[in-house]
Amino acid sequence: MADEIKINRSEGTTIITPIVIPRPEHKISRANISENAVKVLYRLKNAGFQAYLVGGGVRDLLLGREPKDFDIATDAHPEEVRRVFSNCRLIGRRFRLAHVHFGRDIVEVATFRGNVDPDAEVDHESENGMLLRDNVYGSIEEDAIRRDFTVNALYYNIEDFSVVDYVDGVKDLEAGVLRLLGDPETRYREDPVRMLRAVRFAAKLGFLINPQCEKPIFELGDLLDDIPAARLFEEVLKLFMGGVSLNTFEKLRHYDLFGRLFPDTEEYLSHEEFGFPVTFVNRGLENTDNRIAEGKPVTPAFLFAVLLWEPVRQMANRMMANGDSPLQAMQQAGNEIVFRQSQRIAIPKRFSLPMREIWNLQHRFTQRNGKRPLRLLSHPRFRAAYDFLLLRAEGGETEMELANWWTEFQEASEEDKNRMMSQPKGDSEGVKRKRRRRRKPKVKKQDQE
Repeated sequence: MADEIKINRSEGTTIITPIVIPRPEHKISRANISENAVKVLYRLKNAGFQAYLVGGGVRDLLLGREPKDFDIATDAHPEEVRRVFSNCRLIGRRFRLAHVHFGRDIVEVATFRGNVDPDAEVDHESENGMLLRDNVYGSIEEDAIRRDFTVNALYYNIEDFSVVDYVDGVKDLEAGVLRLLGDPETRYREDPVRMLRAVRFAAKLGFLINPQCEKPIFELGDLLDDIPAARLFEEVLKLFMGGVSLNTFEKLRHYDLFGRLFPDTEEYLSHEEFGFPVTFVNRGLENTDNRIAEGKPVTPAFLFAVLLWEPVRQMANRMMANGDSPLQAMQQAGNEIVFRQSQRIAIPKRFSLPMREIWNLQHRFTQRNGKRPLRLLSHPRFRAAYDFLLLRAEGGETEMELANWWTEFQEASEEDKNRMMSQPKGDSEGVKRKRRRRRKPKVKKQDQE
């Protein structure tokens, strides 16, 4: 098995005998690899370097899936890659990567990484002062055992079109098992985000997490508290915008990781009543998955609006009970919850601002008389707010009649719109405002006389 791999280290060299699967015995075809990635592979090979497709691209091709990215590993150092490609840019401080640009398409090329001797002095600077702490290059064997999961440590060799497997990754792929390379607890402590990656791959691939790799997840979730909020934002996008967000959400809660990402939301989910707010979150994530499956655009603003709605709604309700107006309560609650959430996940303003607009528009859907519906209909965030209203109605939080009215209103003719706006409507949220009667001015006694 992969966790029983025998590794020889002789004179600083890692030696592993790989399994080589020839072209007739696997399903990877160059026709299914991006044209630009194939160009990079061949040009590196023709320049005298080793060149392999590696990681998730190989894994997905072997599973018959369409890869999202095509990453390349080589024995060429970054500066050598740049000399081969005029359209190459080097990035990274801790470990330099080569990005080969083809218009908007970028093919990432990484040099084989080697084993770091903890007693060796590896901190040094390049001529331009760049820190090269992790620029430790090695062989393909060393590169393989540095990767996280066995199924992500498979290499497609452009030289003979074979698949090269140093870690029994193909066996785990066929068994549908996610297995970390090395001691699981040590690997999670090295980088706690690997726990989120395990959940993401398990949900995406439909794989089981190896029991030895699964057990520490229940015990080490608090390590995520030390991960920078900006990095967690990127990881959350990968978790929830890959087309399997509902399954991912359920797994995160199973492993007690969701609360590490969304503590306020988890607090309310753990005190659910009649299935709500879990039903609302489930519907929102299912909606996101369906849109991705249909090739429709999705935005992180809507996703975060769904995930944070319950704590915002509850706080706003308490503020309204204390006399705040619906808009004032929603604005204050939204600001407070977004601030608290940003301590865990840094949500950029380009998403947090439209997210708050979606929330702030919800009370305006109850205002259906006069010209207010037309003004709301012309709001640039109307469509997202309307979709959010539908989810609330489907979850039973607000009346379905209200959602149906707005569905009809959008499709109605000008004449029918005017008719619908002229019909008196009660407050669909169950709050009826009393009109204040104007008091008559007091008449002085001498005036009466």
